[in-house]
Amino acid sequence: MTDTLASGSARILGDDINTDYIVPSHRKKETIDPDVLRAFIFEDIVPGFYDAMEVETVLVAGTNFGCGSAMEVAVTVLQAAGVKAVIAKSFSRTFRRNALNNGLLLCEADASFLEDGDDVAVELNDGVLCIQSSRRAPVNAGAMPDFMLDMLSYGGLTNYLVANGGFE
Repeated sequence: MTDTLASGSARILGDDINTDYIVPSHRKKETIDPDVLRAFIFEDIVPGFYDAMEVETVLVAGTNFGCGSAMEVAVTVLQAAGVKAVIAKSFSRTFRRNALNNGLLLCEADASFLEDGDDVAVELNDGVLCIQSSRRAPVNAGAMPDFMLDMLSYGGLTNYLVANGGFE
């Protein structure tokens, strides 16, 4: 059985995308409201990024995505901007945890075959994450534990705990 977990237009970034690239530090001095900060995502490395985004976006990056500070707003601002998933070769540990806690799908895989603007989907096929695009055959990205899939389906850790009365 195949379920589409996220889909959208691919936006390509490089390696070592740190949390201050996602939302610059000077923008967080007055507010950490993701709905305000979303207009400034990646402004220091890709001016006009937010204005050029599609309604639903899948970010594609290289290694070490989300390195830098552990601010949760780096995840929530991406969600507020319409990012449905991030595909990268690797993620920082704290960014991965913040993403899971907030319900943002991360897919660890080499998607360097994708180009800006490609339609892309992250699907779950018999427990294995797959990257679908018109550019090539599906790419398997490994399994995701059922518990993590459950947390994502609820929109993150807090919603999961509220709905289930705690951990099983």
